[in-house]
Amino acid sequence: MIVIMEPGATPEQIAAVQKRVEEFGFSTKLAPGAERMVIGIVGVPLPDTLKEALERLPGVEQVVRISKRYKLVSRDFHPVNSVIRVGDVAIGGDDVVVIAGPCSVESEEQIITTARAVKAAGAKLLRGGAFKPRTSPYDFRGFGEKGLKLLAKAREETGLPVVTEVLSPNEVDLVAEYADVLQIGARNCQNYLLLEAVGRTHKPVLFKRGMAVQLEEWLLAAEYIAAQGNDQIILCERGIRTFETYTRNTLDLAAVPAIKRLSHLPIIVDPSHGTGRWQLVPAMMLAAVAAGADGLIVEVHPNPDQALSDGSQSLTFENFATVMPQLARVAEAIGRRLPLPETTSEYAMMAPAE
Repeated sequence: MIVIMEPGATPEQIAAVQKRVEEFGFSTKLAPGAERMVIGIVGVPLPDTLKEALERLPGVEQVVRISKRYKLVSRDFHPVNSVIRVGDVAIGGDDVVVIAGPCSVESEEQIITTARAVKAAGAKLLRGGAFKPRTSPYDFRGFGEKGLKLLAKAREETGLPVVTEVLSPNEVDLVAEYADVLQIGARNCQNYLLLEAVGRTHKPVLFKRGMAVQLEEWLLAAEYIAAQGNDQIILCERGIRTFETYTRNTLDLAAVPAIKRLSHLPIIVDPSHGTGRWQLVPAMMLAAVAAGADGLIVEVHPNPDQALSDGSQSLTFENFATVMPQLARVAEAIGRRLPLPETTSEYAMMAPAE
């Protein structure tokens, strides 16, 4: 249920609505609009008597029941696109934002060299895994807190905000101490205890779609985060599991415009996991921006052949720097921007020492 206030409704009238809702035992969430305030009511079941009581209050224009099971993340509740700010970076606005870095943090030299290279090419945030969920328990699973400290050092060196994954509720506080954005991976898309835990941090959350999760299920899972008071959610389409075996996953680019219709949350695309083949990644980066994605998260490694994880889907510095100007032209063609440094050739100076 949402309460649409009249244009020019006073703060006192808005507070009176919130107080009345609380008297019924429910909570509220404010969604300021350009012309009027929308007040979301959180809780179930919402009785008809509440609707009738609110409709009688001064300043209330309309009380509407939302038919969707997800409330706070729906466009019905928040008609205007949400913009998530990470430092000076705005995700969901006019700019297309690129997040780049290695699958896993492997060494100080590797992560700092990569951070410098992707920043030189135009990336605005640095990704890197300190805790890695792996299909096999014998694969490299990350350096843990040591990896977090290396990410923090790379941020100090370059100024790039850090995006890294958290795997369990008991690690949320530790990862939040170092990260600027908490990533929820595909395997944890419906780990509701973890979603509630990151919701309580009120830090931006990059929330990947599960490999067999429908759009409504994905948005319902995002609602777990929002219901804890954290609406700083960035959705990420990273491919779903189908019968196709040539690619690692099937990148569902139709999810981008579909989510734009259903939700106010920004959505980015992960073409690295979506394809599993580095040769396909640049084309899917371009296609994702053309489809309306608010950004990309891409795996980039100084020596993909020697990567401890996901080397087959990682771009080299040169490949990444080559595709970024192409992305900027696609963004411009659809009325958006992808600001680039004056030169994107600095990757040549970032190559690791022999």
